[in-house]
Amino acid sequence: MPTLHINGKDTLVDADANTPMLWALRDTLGLSGTKFGCGAALCGACTVHVDGVATRSCVTPLSAVVGKKITTIEAIASDKVGLAVQNAWIAHDVAQCGYCQSGQVMSATALIKGNAKPSDADIDEAMAGNICRCGTYARVRSAIHAAAASLA
Repeated sequence: MPTLHINGKDTLVDADANTPMLWALRDTLGLSGTKFGCGAALCGACTVHVDGVATRSCVTPLSAVVGKKITTIEAIASDKVGLAVQNAWIAHDVAQCGYCQSGQVMSATALIKGNAKPSDADIDEAMAGNICRCGTYARVRSAIHAAAASLA
């Protein structure tokens, strides 16, 4: 049973070290904001931060994140960049069905943390791995620009 540092707390996880992080977060720990989409790291719905890097939790075993800082959507608002992204998401009416949004917000937050003034090309590159079936990509881009501007 590995101990993981999740959302600022050390947590003993009652799961095998080979278990994908997604299932430990959702099923074992009840952190259901991180979503299952494809199970192959292609859609981005399961994105969390591992040491500040946007990471697909559906293909990341628990053994790979022992000793690292994991942040899920449940705690992203405690970060000023994460809060700015969430506020911009609301202001720009990004979500339609909402299923992909936790992964989108996590990827956008990681982008702005690494690039305070992302261009459209930077946004497109960083968000390319996040699929939105509702097609809100233009609103995602606008919200990212707004979040970055609010932090400047």
